[in-house]
Amino acid sequence: MSELWPLRHLRVRTPLLELRWPSEADLYELGALAADGVHPPDFMPFTVPWTDAEPAVRGRNTLQWFWRQAGAIAPESWILNLVTVAGGAVVGTQGLDAQQFVTLREAETGSWLGLRHQGRGIGTEMRAAIVHLAFEGFGAEYVVSSAFTDNHASLGVSRKIGYAEDGIMRKMRKDKADTLIRLRLSREAWQARRRTDIEISGLEPCLPLFGLAD
Repeated sequence: MSELWPLRHLRVRTPLLELRWPSEADLYELGALAADGVHPPDFMPFTVPWTDAEPAVRGRNTLQWFWRQAGAIAPESWILNLVTVAGGAVVGTQGLDAQQFVTLREAETGSWLGLRHQGRGIGTEMRAAIVHLAFEGFGAEYVVSSAFTDNHASLGVSRKIGYAEDGIMRKMRKDKADTLIRLRLSREAWQARRRTDIEISGLEPCLPLFGLAD
């Protein structure tokens, strides 16, 4: 089974948390976390308003999203979704999304935390872990992100990690037009503040899934 799906052994560890490929138990814990709430009801941080659903539906949609993206991983297009585990509990999810990565060497980060785990520095730590995986593990040249102008928590995390503003995008936010701030982190900027306390394990057997066997 390890040879068929090596991602099940992928781990990115920091002193505070672990990113890992979710087990079935992890996924159900993540679904329950989504059902409990991801953001205040009067605020929508996502371009796709997937959280506008009843708790049980929101939790089920979370599982289905993971299963769909896992089945679609291919070298030319992939979304790698990992669960964030802190203090022995699943507290959120951190992802890395890329198109034609072998040539472009650019990936986009995306994440969410359960509402009750926010405000504790976990968001910054898990972003540091995923950009380490992108640059050190996959050999990225750039990592990008975006957030609506009033999503101060997400923008603050990006700036702490070292992303620089890279323009704006106009996107629909539920039924209205709104503005996303684009952010970009270069390999050079990452190297300038690179951490030495982040460890990646189980990656090498996974690389062929992303077209990076060589």
